[in-house]
Amino acid sequence: MGRDIKLSGSEIRVLKSIGMSGTPTDGKSLFDQIEDVEKVEFLETLNDLIAMEYVVADRLSVRSIEEAERASFRISPEHERDLRDAMNPAKKRDEERARRERRG
Repeated sequence: MGRDIKLSGSEIRVLKSIGMSGTPTDGKSLFDQIEDVEKVEFLETLNDLIAMEYVVADRLSVRSIEEAERASFRISPEHERDLRDAMNPAKKRDEERARRERRG
């Protein structure tokens, strides 16, 4: 059974921008995708996701936009399924309901 993960709106936005495919996303294109977010908020959110090990980066922390643009990021394979469920909780509820109905 997976963990019940709670995500903020900015965390969901960064995770969706990185993508759930498991392929690395370079920091420059990631920052370009979410350019309307304040730089400080973006860096805090990204560092929080790295600290929680939801995002894997080729750097331990990202302290500036320049560092973020030179780094690459991907979703942690260990947490991918739980993060998917956290980003779309209605789908998880529907799957659980269907599973209960199949049981009887």
